[in-house]
Amino acid sequence: MLEGAGFDVTDLGADVAPEKFVAAIREKQPHIVGMSALLTVTMPSIKTTIRAIEAAGVRDQVRIIVGGAPVTEAFARESGADGYGENASTAVGVARRLREGMTA
Repeated sequence: MLEGAGFDVTDLGADVAPEKFVAAIREKQPHIVGMSALLTVTMPSIKTTIRAIEAAGVRDQVRIIVGGAPVTEAFARESGADGYGENASTAVGVARRLREGMTA
């Protein structure tokens, strides 16, 4: 959906270590980082990854959007994400707003 909306997407894959996100941010210098969880047991990884991005000193370089079947807007706020996409279609709108906010 994001590629179809004109975003350049780098897919890091499934079950990605926080360090891999940090390395990709440093290498690719994206504006937005997206993470999703398929199961509730994978949701803590989102928080862990956001904390790793903060600890690495690159959090101010990106906006983070999260989503996935078990993820809620409340969880997104609690985890430190900048945006929440209830589904792929709404995630595109959220990503556009976040991108516009970065260039404003």
